[in-house]
Amino acid sequence: MRHDSAGSEAANRSWWDSDADAYHAEHAAFLGVDTAEGDFVWCPEGLRESDVRLLGEVAGTVALEIGCGSAPCSRWLAAQGASVIGLDISAGMLRRGLPHVRGGNPLLVQAGAEHLPVADGTVDLVCSAFGGIPFVADSAAVMAEVARVLRPGGRFVFSVNHPMRWMFLDDPGPDGLVATLSYFDRSPYVETDEAGTPTYVEHHRTMGDRIREIVGAGLRLIDVIEPEWPEGFTQQWGQWSPLRGAIFPGTAVFVCDLPARIPT
Repeated sequence: MRHDSAGSEAANRSWWDSDADAYHAEHAAFLGVDTAEGDFVWCPEGLRESDVRLLGEVAGTVALEIGCGSAPCSRWLAAQGASVIGLDISAGMLRRGLPHVRGGNPLLVQAGAEHLPVADGTVDLVCSAFGGIPFVADSAAVMAEVARVLRPGGRFVFSVNHPMRWMFLDDPGPDGLVATLSYFDRSPYVETDEAGTPTYVEHHRTMGDRIREIVGAGLRLIDVIEPEWPEGFTQQWGQWSPLRGAIFPGTAVFVCDLPARIPT
């Protein structure tokens, strides 16, 4: 399924539709889903946009979130004064966030990341906090789409599972400390039902792949943040745990922009 965008999107749409209730039962409080103004958490390590300001000044901007889920990040951006569009492939995830949307901001839209339904050069900020990027077959196309919709000088920040995590089992305990898979194997992780139909797909890119896709789209890479596990933080999220977090990174946050065009 490495190059099967449609199949990957269909599987993940079905997965997130069916998993929305269980996902929120476990993670809604951490993500601030049901708070009045949402919250913007970049990763399971608890890195918050309110503290790190990777997106810069938000007030007065037009912002686009890719893979917004139930939209706590989009609602936080709206509360800071941005006009926000939140995109997600899953109607089930979007429905979970709709009761908290006031005044049509953010505007929630069901759409995939490889074909953004946004006009060229109309967005100041694009963000994705563990949103659509790991779940699309053609992440280079996502980078190109982001470059297309950004205004010159606009910023793009996205977080994904750290590429080196691909080598390890998704185990928060000692078994997850032993490298068992090849870092260079780009075959996607696929779960199937009893009939063999894909029900979940996640795609791997190396650190070099990510950087080449960013630069190849005409974006500029400003920084890569590898959040350290916070001292005294005991909350576990899937494979993210204090044991593993003390030894190697679980998340990579890529900070990019679209260079302003110099008049000729």
